[in-house]
Amino acid sequence: MTRQKVAVLISGSGTNMAALLYASRAAGCPYEIVLVAANDPEAKGLRLAEAEGVKTFALSHKGMKRPEHDAAMDAAIRASGAQWVALAGYMRILTPEFVAGWEGRMVNIHPSLLPKYTGLHTHDRAIEARDSHGGVTVHLVTAQLDDGPILGQTPVAILPGDTADTLAGRVLIAEHQLYSRCLADLVTRETSPEWLLGRVRERALAQPESDETVSHGMACFGVVKGKKFAYFSADHHGDGRVALLVKISGLDEQAMMIEQDEARYFRPAYFGDGWLGIRLDLGDTDWEAISDWLARSWRAVAPRKLTALLDAADQF
Repeated sequence: MTRQKVAVLISGSGTNMAALLYASRAAGCPYEIVLVAANDPEAKGLRLAEAEGVKTFALSHKGMKRPEHDAAMDAAIRASGAQWVALAGYMRILTPEFVAGWEGRMVNIHPSLLPKYTGLHTHDRAIEARDSHGGVTVHLVTAQLDDGPILGQTPVAILPGDTADTLAGRVLIAEHQLYSRCLADLVTRETSPEWLLGRVRERALAQPESDETVSHGMACFGVVKGKKFAYFSADHHGDGRVALLVKISGLDEQAMMIEQDEARYFRPAYFGDGWLGIRLDLGDTDWEAISDWLARSWRAVAPRKLTALLDAADQF
């Protein structure tokens, strides 16, 4: 198993970083920590990372403009070979440019049940609101503070007499358990057949009058009461591949695409020269291109009454 490389950003003691690091030492963990970076050279978590043999990077943000500091942190992350970024108590608001550069590949942990209580003082606010539970959320990072897609949550009961500190202590236990599980799921989902099928389904069913059925043990998509325009193959006939099969113009195009990238494209068994297999489990799928392939494949089988308006629009 090739493990995914993760950089962790901290500002202080790095307890969540430590939880991620020690989880990564377990057999079968799909990620490894290749860098711990901080905006405070005195952050205690840096000393722990060094003791555990993990590369560190520290650069104080004091006296630097935010874009310059973010650019330096980004450069250090990329130099480490990291494919993912985990924020673990990193007390900096990131620039949109930094966030965009790691879109879908940067994750954060927040001590509340989002969308409740973004920002600071989450435990005080939960207690003051007389909530039954506080908790923790792991989410993808977007330019909007604490507003990215949620990857996982754990509720933590608020007990009579709880203070922000006592509640925070129990929430921290939940944080340490949840973060590593969510990160492991995140870094493996791009090769997960279930997740990949979901992405394909969303795009295939966006085509006019399309539906999903099962054929030859595969999920397939077609025009309602019509021909099929796409199949989802997951280790079909034991080929070890997760792939999308789409219609193409014929043998010449099939051969051209395979020659262009033989690791990604292939001739699907039993489908003939009018179909192309596209690997989805390589970890770098261009989903805009997949949408284009599906739209083109749909148009190849759709009846004239459905394509007429699209054909007319293409003239302008």
